[in-house]
Amino acid sequence: MSLTTAQPTGPGTGAPRRDLRSGSLPRYFPAALLASSAAVVAGVLLAFSSFGFILWGVLTALAYTVIVVTASARVEGGRKAKDRLVTALVYVCFALAMLPLVSVLSTVTANGLARFDGYFLSVSMNGVLPSMDAGGAYHAVVGTLAITGMATLISVPIGIMTAVYLVEYARGRMKRTIMFFVDVMTGIPSIVAGLFVVALWIILFGPGATNGAAGAISLAVLMIPVVVRSSEEMLRLVPQDLREASYALGVPKWRTITKVVLPTSAAGLTTGIMLAIARVIGETAPLILTAGSSAVSINWNLFDGQMMSLPVFIYSQVRMGGAVNYERAWAAALTLILVVMLLFFLARMIGRLFAPKSR
Repeated sequence: MSLTTAQPTGPGTGAPRRDLRSGSLPRYFPAALLASSAAVVAGVLLAFSSFGFILWGVLTALAYTVIVVTASARVEGGRKAKDRLVTALVYVCFALAMLPLVSVLSTVTANGLARFDGYFLSVSMNGVLPSMDAGGAYHAVVGTLAITGMATLISVPIGIMTAVYLVEYARGRMKRTIMFFVDVMTGIPSIVAGLFVVALWIILFGPGATNGAAGAISLAVLMIPVVVRSSEEMLRLVPQDLREASYALGVPKWRTITKVVLPTSAAGLTTGIMLAIARVIGETAPLILTAGSSAVSINWNLFDGQMMSLPVFIYSQVRMGGAVNYERAWAAALTLILVVMLLFFLARMIGRLFAPKSR
């Protein structure tokens, strides 16, 4: 490491001029400084018996930022010091964004592993009293997959076709009107979607007609605007040159959309669909109103009787209270997270399978 910087004299002025090629910190310096800062801060906090992970992380980031910027200013100059300051702030913001996610995952995993096993995933709560150390969430897993699957089948075709219409066909006032209502629907509370479906179901089938299909429709109301907005952005990213090349070959517009536009944006469309599923798979309020909250047995029929889901199962177990019910709630929360992770993994595989092949 060069600790001195060449100071040649400017032509005719006698003022010092910094050589941009001289004076630089070693490449391993940031990593070594971060490890040293973490160790020193941990030692100081332990010496004062006030160690906490949050305080330790904040003080480590502060010490690292101050030292690396000071050292860079003395060795590399002001421009490089500013660059290192911004880089440190970016990494700190990234760590702050990841902190809630890591905290949630670690907490749910630590509390949910106590009951999460094959028995919990293979039995229902049929015939199990709240105080009994038995039962599982199989019926809730079935309900979650069935309700979310039906909601996906309803919302994805509608959302993608609406996005295609907005990008490829709509113009003027009609386009602005549709986009306005899509934006409004994106922000509606989930309980409003549940109340809307409850009112619709009362008109069609009479009061008290709760089932899984009603829950799926309420989730579809929440999914459609998310699918529309994400799909619209992905379709806009397809280069216009690809469309024009297809038109130049005499390919009609509908075939250009199905053979060029949609396959090109397949990966992005899949990601948008998964974001929409993740948006609704954990919803509780609309499912309590539409699918019911007292089902304890396995129900595969979306149109017959109440159907339990994992979010509602978690809510019902916490509401009843007691150590056993809390353990079931944590295990169900862990199951829900694993289901979402599995769906995202499958979506990535599907997006990669249908994405255009590059040579």
